[in-house]
Amino acid sequence: MNVDKPISQLQEIVNQWIKNHGVRYFNELTNMAQLTEEVGEVARIIARRYGEQSEKESDKQKDLGEELADVLFVVLCLANQTGTDLQAAFERRMDKKTKRDHDRHHSNEKLR
Repeated sequence: MNVDKPISQLQEIVNQWIKNHGVRYFNELTNMAQLTEEVGEVARIIARRYGEQSEKESDKQKDLGEELADVLFVVLCLANQTGTDLQAAFERRMDKKTKRDHDRHHSNEKLR
């Protein structure tokens, strides 16, 4: 499976940004905490905008796309600093999911 902008290219863009603007990567534990924080911000928007909680006026200006991009940025940082080829891992995962789940979801009565 190929994407327009390979994940490997995104990893390199993040790596260059860190070199040019970030001084160095935060350590892995700090980035894990940061990822948790960013996912929490996404969850807050989803819960209030699409779920049953009411959305505060101050939350209405938050951009879901920007928050998802923050999550992606930290994931790419973690991949870079742990030597993970996210492109290869993603392709392996998509192949596995395609083989495993092809008929499973079509047969699920709950999804009809």
